Amino acid sequence: MASNLVIVESPAKAKTIEKFLGRDYKVMSSYGHVRDLAKNDKAVDIDNKFEPVYLIPEEKEKVIKDLKKEAGKAQVIWLATDEDREGEAISWHLFDSLGLKKSKTRRIVFHEITKTAIREAIENPRQIDMRLVEAQQARRILDRLVGFELSPVLWKKIKPQLSAGRVQSVAVRLIVERERAVMAHEPHSSYRVVGSFLVQDESGNPRFIRAELPERLKTLEEAESLLRKLAGSAFKVSNLETKPGKRTPSPPFTTSTLQQEASRKLGFSVSQTMMVAQKLYENGHITYMRTDSVNLSKFALKAAQDEIHKNFGEAYAKTRQYKTKSASAQEAHEAIRPTYFEKQLVKGDNREQKLYDLIWKRAIASQMSDARLEKTIVTIQPEKVETAFIATGEVIKFDGFLKVYLESTDDEDTDKEAEGLLPPLAVDQSLELDIIEARERFTYPPPRFTEASLVKKLEELGIGRPSTYAPTISTIQKRGYVVKEEREGHEREYRLITLKEGKVVSDVKTEITGAERNKLFPTDIGMVVTDFLVQNFSDILDYNFTATVEKEFDDIAEGNMQWRSMLADFYKPFHKKIVITEETSERASGERILGKDPKSDKTVSVRIGRYGPMAQKKQDDSDEKPTYAKLRPGQRLETITLEEALDLFKLPRDMGALEEQELVVSIGRYGPYIRHGEVFYSLPKEEDPYEITVQRVTEIVTEARKTPDLMRNPRKLGAFEEEEVIVSRGRFGPYVKHKGAFYSIPKSEDPFEIGYDKAVELIQTKRDAANAKVIKRFDERKDLQVLKGKFGPYIKLGRKNIKIPSETDPAKLTFEQAMELAGRKPVKKAAKKAVKKKAAKKAAKKKVAKKAAKKPAAKTKTAVKPATKKTGK
Repeated sequence: MASNLVIVESPAKAKTIEKFLGRDYKVMSSYGHVRDLAKNDKAVDIDNKFEPVYLIPEEKEKVIKDLKKEAGKAQVIWLATDEDREGEAISWHLFDSLGLKKSKTRRIVFHEITKTAIREAIENPRQIDMRLVEAQQARRILDRLVGFELSPVLWKKIKPQLSAGRVQSVAVRLIVERERAVMAHEPHSSYRVVGSFLVQDESGNPRFIRAELPERLKTLEEAESLLRKLAGSAFKVSNLETKPGKRTPSPPFTTSTLQQEASRKLGFSVSQTMMVAQKLYENGHITYMRTDSVNLSKFALKAAQDEIHKNFGEAYAKTRQYKTKSASAQEAHEAIRPTYFEKQLVKGDNREQKLYDLIWKRAIASQMSDARLEKTIVTIQPEKVETAFIATGEVIKFDGFLKVYLESTDDEDTDKEAEGLLPPLAVDQSLELDIIEARERFTYPPPRFTEASLVKKLEELGIGRPSTYAPTISTIQKRGYVVKEEREGHEREYRLITLKEGKVVSDVKTEITGAERNKLFPTDIGMVVTDFLVQNFSDILDYNFTATVEKEFDDIAEGNMQWRSMLADFYKPFHKKIVITEETSERASGERILGKDPKSDKTVSVRIGRYGPMAQKKQDDSDEKPTYAKLRPGQRLETITLEEALDLFKLPRDMGALEEQELVVSIGRYGPYIRHGEVFYSLPKEEDPYEITVQRVTEIVTEARKTPDLMRNPRKLGAFEEEEVIVSRGRFGPYVKHKGAFYSIPKSEDPFEIGYDKAVELIQTKRDAANAKVIKRFDERKDLQVLKGKFGPYIKLGRKNIKIPSETDPAKLTFEQAMELAGRKPVKKAAKKAVKKKAAKKAAKKKVAKKAAKKPAAKTKTAVKPATKKTGK
C-alpha cells in the first residue's frame, strides 16, 4: 500500500508524474476544481463580509469520495496542483473538502514536470499560500457579483438572456471602439513614386534597383507633372552610405507572446494554443504555460548554451537574462521553454509538434548572438529635378540568432517591401531608367483586432492575467457579442501613371481592398450592450479602472491588501449604481430612424428586437401593427441605408404555384425557407432568398419531395392503449411518440421500416427501465418521485433533482420529508380532506366550499443548498 498520496488536477499530469515516483507514491487527479460557488444569487453572503458559499458539484462527488478513501490510507498527502493562483485555490478546496489535517498535508509546486523538479519540490514542501487563494477567491467573487447584478439590468433594459462580465465587457469595448474607428475612417489618397533602374553586377549580369521618393505626392496633377519632368532625364548615384547594424533576439515566450506568435505563424486561435500547450506541459515537454515572466533559470541557461555550442558553435552563443517590463510579473517563475533543450522533436499530434518547435526555437534563439547587418542607403539623383530617389539594401554579415528564429509582426502595411542585397555601386555612377510608376495609394483605417492582437492590447492595458486571456476571448464569442470571421474585400479604382521609354501614360486600374481574415467584429447586440454599459457604468468599462482592479488582486496575492475590504470598496458604489440604473435609465435598442418608405409613407427604422437586429415599418400616429424584417448577414444597425432596409421587406416573396399550391420564400427564426402549401423546406445556405428564381425554388421543392421526410409526414402505426403510435423525426433524430411521450429509435432500426410491434416494444422497454429506477411515488404530487441515480438515490420534483442525505433511507421517505428536502412546504393533508368534504356538501353551500378551496396556501421558501463546508477566511 502506498504511504504517500499525490493529488494533481489533471489525469495526464498524474500519468506523467507517476513515472518519476516510486511504489510509495500513488498519484490521483481531482479533474480540475472540486468545488465552486453556488449557482444561484446566494453564492456570496454580502452582509457577512462577502462570505462565499461553496458547493461540490454532483459530478465531483465520486471524485471526492475516491480521494477521501485514499487519503485516509496515506500517511502523507501531497497537493501538487499548478503553481498559479488557480492551482493554489484547487489545493485549498481539496484540503477543505477532503477534511485533511495540516500535519499530514504538504503543498508542492514545480514549473516543469521532470524527475529533478518533482524530487526538489518534495524535498522543499510548504503550506498552502492563503494569500494566493484569497486573490483567486476575490477575483471569483467580484466577477460573480458583477455578472449576477449587471446581467438582470441588461435583461430589463435591452433584451432577455444577455450577460455581462468585468473583463469580458472591457474586451468587447475595445473591439467596438476599433470597429467605429474603422467605420469613421475616410480614406485619403496620395501618390507613391517608385523607380526601377538597371545596372550591371560584377559579372556583367543585369540587375534592377528599386528606389522610392521619400515623400508622397498629394495630387494626380503633381504626380503627372513630376513624371513629365523626369522624361528624358539622366540618373546617377549622388550618395552612397553604409551603416553597420544589428538585430537582437526576442525574449522567450510568456503566455501572451506565445498566443500572439502561434496565431501569426501557425494560425492557432488563443484557446487552441493554450489547449495544445497544456498537453505539452502535462506530458513533460515544456515548462508551465501560464506565466508573465521572461526569466530563465540557471539550469535552463546552461542547458541552452550547451545545445547552441553543440549545434551551431561558440560564436553563436550569448547568455542573456531578460527582465519583464510588467511590475506585476513574478520573476521567480520562468518563461515558457522546453523542459529538455536537447530534445528538438517530441511525440504528439501535428499541432503539438508545431507548437513545441516554435517554443524550442524561440527559447534557443533568445540565448544566441546578435545578428550583424550592414545597411546600404543609395541616393539616386535625377538630372532635371531636385527630388531624389532613395534605395535601401541590407546584407547579413553574421546571421546569429536568425539562423534559428525571426519573430513575426502584426504590421498590415502592404506597401512595405523587404530590403534585399544591392549590387555594387559607386558615387557618380550613371543608371539606366527602366520605369517609374506613380501609384495612387490610400490611407488605411486602424486594423481590426485578431485574437492575438487583442491579447497584446489587453496586456498593454494591464487588463487580465495569463490565465484569463483565452477564456475571455472565448466567452465574448460564445455570448454573441463578437464574431471571428473572414470577409471579402471590395473593388476600388486607383490611378497609375507610368513613365517608360520617355512616354507618360495615365490609366485607371482596379484593386481588391478591405479583405479581412480571422478578424474580430462586434455584432449589433455587442455594440448596443457596450454603449449601454459605457453610458451607465463608465467606471466598470474604464480601462484604467479595470487595470487597477487587477493590480489590487496582485496586492492581495502579495499580502498588501485585505480581500474583504477590497470587495467592500468595489461593491458599495457598484451596487448603488445598479439600483439607480434600474430605476432611471431608458431601454436601449440601438434604434435608428432611416426615413420614409416612398410607397407607403411609413417610417422605416432599425433596432435590436427579441431575435436580433431587425428593420421595422410603421405608420406614424397609428395603432396599425408594424411589419418587421431581419437584417441580412453583414448588415449593421449603424450603417444600413434606407434603400437596403426597404429591400428587406421584399420578403415574403410570392413565387407562384406548384401543383395548385402556393410557393413562398421568406426568412424565419431559424433562417431562410420555402413554404409550399403547408409544408416548409429549408433554403440551402448558398441560395439568396432575395435573388432566388422561381425555377430554382421549384427545383428545390421537387427534389426535396423525392426523399421521404418523417418530420413533415409522420408515419401512423396504429393505436396502443387507445392512443395513436407515431414515428417521426426531431432535432435529435427519429422517435416513436405515444401519449405525449417520446421514445428514441436506436440507430440499428430504420424509422421508415419499423413496425407496430417493434414500436410498442420500444415503449414498453423504456417504461420498464423508468419503473426500475423508481424507489417511491407519492399520491399527493404526481411530479414528485424518489429515484435511483448514477451517483445514488435522489428526489425528483418536476425538473429539479435533489440529493438525499446518506443517513436517510430513501424508501422510507414521507411526502412531507421529501418536500422539505426539496425546499418546499407541503400542503397539509387535513386541509385537502376538508376541501373534499365541503365539495360533497349540499348545493346551497357550494359557494363556501369554493372559497375555501381557493384560499392561498402559505408562501413557500426556496431553501438554499448549503455548502458542504463553509471555509472562507
